[in-house]
Amino acid sequence: MKSVEDHLTGILGRIEPLAPLELQLLDAHGSLLVDEVASTGDLPPFDNSSMDGYAVRISDVADAGERYPVVLDVVDDIAAGDAAETAIGSGTCARIMTGAPLPAGAEAIVPVEWTDAGMPTVRITRRPSAGQYIRRRGSDVTAGQTVLEAGSTIGSAQIGLLAAIGRERIRVRPKPRVVILSTGSELTQPGRPIGPGQIRDSNSYMLTAAAREAGAIAYRVGNVPDDPKVLIDTIEDQLIRADVVVTTGGVSAGAYDVVKAVLSELGTVEFGKVAMQPGMPQGFGVIGPDETPIFTLPGNPVSAFVSFEVFVRPALLRMQGAAVTERPVVRATCATALKSPDGKRQYLRAWYTAPAEGVGEGTVEPVGGTGSHLLGSLAKANALLTVPADVTEVAEGADVAVMLLS
Repeated sequence: MKSVEDHLTGILGRIEPLAPLELQLLDAHGSLLVDEVASTGDLPPFDNSSMDGYAVRISDVADAGERYPVVLDVVDDIAAGDAAETAIGSGTCARIMTGAPLPAGAEAIVPVEWTDAGMPTVRITRRPSAGQYIRRRGSDVTAGQTVLEAGSTIGSAQIGLLAAIGRERIRVRPKPRVVILSTGSELTQPGRPIGPGQIRDSNSYMLTAAAREAGAIAYRVGNVPDDPKVLIDTIEDQLIRADVVVTTGGVSAGAYDVVKAVLSELGTVEFGKVAMQPGMPQGFGVIGPDETPIFTLPGNPVSAFVSFEVFVRPALLRMQGAAVTERPVVRATCATALKSPDGKRQYLRAWYTAPAEGVGEGTVEPVGGTGSHLLGSLAKANALLTVPADVTEVAEGADVAVMLLS
């Protein structure tokens, strides 16, 4: 059997980042930036007010108070989007709205709550400090400043920043398109009645969601019966929209394991055993004229999930150009004693509790049993407790590695 590291290294050695695309901002959402981005101008582009109120000179309002208000003439009324055309002279001010440009001569903003909101004169009962409630040009971003580094994830805040500095399009690594299908004549879809010997297809739903969580565009094909022709026809039909194909089921040594039987004949997909539990039977290779990568995962739900996390997710992140492709791994104190099979790395569904106030180690405890069909316990887990292949017993209180899932 291959080790987990050898199998993953072999996969990543055949996976390359997707070629960059220049996309409009909203189409780039969730992708990774290829080039660093510098601002071509200042942000804000001009001095402006952060409050509705009055633009004043400090010397004119130095003595303002509740008992002895200062009265000033209002010589301009400036709304957001207006040009400030009148300078502020001695004994005058301008009414100004939030975001409006600061008129010449103004040194502070008096909020409207400190006044009687008057026009054409205003009574001011409190004095501001110099520069108060003024947003200075370039106080956020200056021209030429790098605002996003290459490799940054384009989230909603980054899209807002790019729009603010005037960028309409950016170069990103596109999201990989992943086609996911389950195999097995015993499968039926949720919402339909279950016949004798049937189970509902959960894998294609679970892995489609997992691929989306990994940043991919995922297409769920659903289940395919144990028919070699239907299987290969389905895969070939999907290649036109796939950067990656993921199948589940049909990779063991049974008489009806058609995925292994069909794809082995192509000579481009390698099947074998990986020293891990769950998820021992694995297959990986390429298919079609574009040599599209294909992962063939085992059919038991937990085996499929763990296999996706360990092998498929890193490949999808690599295709997106991510610098880090693995889930975070932390050390934790095991809350209970464990046994593990010799020669296989164990991935146990677990609940990880972070240390109080981030100091010291957290704790981890297995959730449910070890059966690869136990989907209920997987849904309660937020981590995978990993036991090395050469360790058969873990004592209570031992230090263990934990792969965080959320």
